[in-house]
Amino acid sequence: MAVPKSKTSKQRKNKRRASSYRLNKATVVECPNCHESKLPHRVCPTCGYYAGKEVISNGEEA
Repeated sequence: MAVPKSKTSKQRKNKRRASSYRLNKATVVECPNCHESKLPHRVCPTCGYYAGKEVISNGEEA
């Protein structure tokens, strides 16, 4: 069985673990109705449309 020759320091361990801690860019798509940017799979905050249907009328939230 393989045994480490020396102890892995906290700094080395944390550098390796922290390499994947980062913020990902938010995906933004264009609304097909009003051509404003919005998050995918969500109602457009400016026009209130989702999948070609009006979900929120005139900016009023449900």
